[in-house]
Amino acid sequence: MKKQAGKKASERTKAAPKLPRNLTAHVDFAVFLTAFGLMLVILAGYDGYMAAMGAALWIALAAFARERCRDRDNRFARYLNSVVGAIGFMSKTASENLPQAILIVNDDFRIEWANDRVKGVMGQEIAENIDIRELWPNLVPQGKDFAEEGEFVFADERADEDSHRFFKVHYVPFNPPTVVYQGRLTIFYIEDVSELYNLREEYRLSRTALCYVQIDNYDEITASMSETERTTLLLEVGKRLDAWAGSLAGLMRRIRSDTYVVIITRAALEKALRDKFDILDKVRELKNSKNMPVTLSVGVAVADERTMAHTGAEAGRNLDLALGRGGDQAAVTLPGADKPLFFGGKTQAVEKHTRVKSRVVAHAVREIMESADAVFVMGHANEDFDAVGAAIGVARLALSLNLPTHVVLSEQNAGIEKLLNLIDEQTGAEGEKIGVGGSLGEEYRDLIKHADEIAVGTAINPLLVVVDTHIPHLTAAPRLLERIKKIIVIDHHRRAEKAIVGSQLVYIEPSASSTSELVSEIVSYFGDDIELTGLDATALYAGIVVDTKNFTVATGVRTFDAAAFLRRAGADPVIVRHLFRSDFETTMALAKIQVNSEYYKGGLVIGSFDEVIPNVQAIAAQAADSFLRIENTRMSIVCFNLPNNTVGISARSTGEINVQVLMEQFGGGGHANVAGAQIKNANLAEIKEKVVAAAKELV
Repeated sequence: MKKQAGKKASERTKAAPKLPRNLTAHVDFAVFLTAFGLMLVILAGYDGYMAAMGAALWIALAAFARERCRDRDNRFARYLNSVVGAIGFMSKTASENLPQAILIVNDDFRIEWANDRVKGVMGQEIAENIDIRELWPNLVPQGKDFAEEGEFVFADERADEDSHRFFKVHYVPFNPPTVVYQGRLTIFYIEDVSELYNLREEYRLSRTALCYVQIDNYDEITASMSETERTTLLLEVGKRLDAWAGSLAGLMRRIRSDTYVVIITRAALEKALRDKFDILDKVRELKNSKNMPVTLSVGVAVADERTMAHTGAEAGRNLDLALGRGGDQAAVTLPGADKPLFFGGKTQAVEKHTRVKSRVVAHAVREIMESADAVFVMGHANEDFDAVGAAIGVARLALSLNLPTHVVLSEQNAGIEKLLNLIDEQTGAEGEKIGVGGSLGEEYRDLIKHADEIAVGTAINPLLVVVDTHIPHLTAAPRLLERIKKIIVIDHHRRAEKAIVGSQLVYIEPSASSTSELVSEIVSYFGDDIELTGLDATALYAGIVVDTKNFTVATGVRTFDAAAFLRRAGADPVIVRHLFRSDFETTMALAKIQVNSEYYKGGLVIGSFDEVIPNVQAIAAQAADSFLRIENTRMSIVCFNLPNNTVGISARSTGEINVQVLMEQFGGGGHANVAGAQIKNANLAEIKEKVVAAAKELV
């Protein structure tokens, strides 16, 4: 047995690759024998007999040294062979049996090598020279650069929906020696992290979602109803809400006559989002004795790492946001989202028949103004008659309190040029006097300023009133929002998520026809010491006329009440008619838009205008209004070019479609029937194509 073992060892030694000698031992013996030989040569000159004996000893020592060096070389070779073999075996065993899958691919993402764990991870045999993107597309994300070391996590799309497998990939680029391999390799270390990520997902879906639900037209629905009818209707609303909460495994409780709280999990909220909050449609099917539908507003927030108090406050803000956008919709804020999600908004905002809120707002406005020492009023940039009319009306409130007051206009205000000329000249159509005092011209010339002329100056406690918009970047002078901290917002557009923050008073009423209507009501309740001039009343009246399309759109009882109030105050319809006259160039531009228009199935008309001309925004709005007079038209849109490589969109609706929802997709907003947007650094043809695609989904 020993002989056989020795023989095998000898064979392994012979079979082993030739290794370098132990050079240190060879050199040592060579130096010693050389020195000994020189001494013998010297000794031979003195004593030949002693030199002969020394030569015999030298030969014996040389033979001994040769055998010793050979033995040391053999033992050193056996040692190296044993160590290298063991390391190779251990490396191979480690790479093959690591709990981590290892995959090596070339520049073309073809497999060069894979350990056995890859087969277990992928669930199939792995062959060399196969493109990994065909076997496992998610492992190589589109456009991913593997030039530097990094890692990422991906979900395995090949898995069943119930399995939810996740993998963490650490990749390392590797450039082997050119004598070994030509090209670059990428090493993937793949780890199954499904358990961790499924636990995270389970935790995420278990978080609490708080929903505030309010019957937004409660007063209008229950007005003139008997107690029995009211109870029956509210009971049916409660049943449907309870059934909806039950389908989501949630808890529903009524906290006020018109308000409910629903508590569900994040997983149930995901289901409600997929169903697009169909509870809005289910409740809308209920109607009172006057055939008025019941509508809900819903505010939802999800509890994350913050307190439940913060979640409740956020849900309340979302409810206010839904109400401010006209109701009949849900506003949902998800953790990490940039802005809320909106669902619903299919019906028109219901006109509030009671003026209690207007009276309360009027008194609040007066109190805030009395505490200020200067008042600045501005509307949106590129003002229309509603913005400037409402601004002049608010300015009259401040002037009645003897406060220094200025109306701030943007640089682009071609749409109100006739009104500004009227103020300068104090004359109306055909030279007719507007029935105001001779000092009026000077008063209004000092009142109206452009944005670059405004300086807050020495005012210690200035007040800024923003009318006809509540979005900061759309105001005539956004810098005033930073310089003046006391702000009042009065608007009739549906509330957007990017609203002015920190306002002392926000009065947003989407059911109103115009901001001029809201300001007219505030004027009527402001106090007995205020008296509108003929120009004030005419400007406010023009604002109502332009936003209602001459009392044909979004007009309610309160609209006519406001118009009657303004007529009694001296508003002149003749002057208003003069303001709305169009010149020949405008008429030709309208004709070009009509020529470049198209009608789409479902009642959609879209026109375009590629020329950049003054007042193009007002012209586009007029064209969009004119399209609604076409038979079977439900929605009209006009796309047009603005200066500075900007594309504008003007959208109108007969009331069946909410164009505000459409314009929000392009960064704009507005009212359910009247909305618009402006897209910077855009191409008219591309924007029109996108608008057509988005609008077709609504008609």
